[in-house]
Amino acid sequence: MTDHPHNHDEHDVEEFDTVILTDDEGNDHEFLHLDTLELDGSTYFVLMPISEDESEEDEAIILKLGKDAEGGEMLLDIEDDEEWEKVADAWENLVEAEDDE
Repeated sequence: MTDHPHNHDEHDVEEFDTVILTDDEGNDHEFLHLDTLELDGSTYFVLMPISEDESEEDEAIILKLGKDAEGGEMLLDIEDDEEWEKVADAWENLVEAEDDE
């Protein structure tokens, strides 16, 4: 049996997929994909901005999976406050449930 040294520094953070979104100005922004929620027949992505500035307090954002004019998948802002609240509450409950385990 051989011992393989592991570099644990790279794996301290839980493994999350990285998502790159391009804004209207063509700038790329990198996010960690924290979670995917299915609610009322829609799919929502919970994303955390990856900031180079460690002192900056980032908040998770929630985007809705939708279709563009060509039928391709795209992430959309949730325009409806009530819908946003419902998804945010569902995600909060999910996180709390995971913390209780």
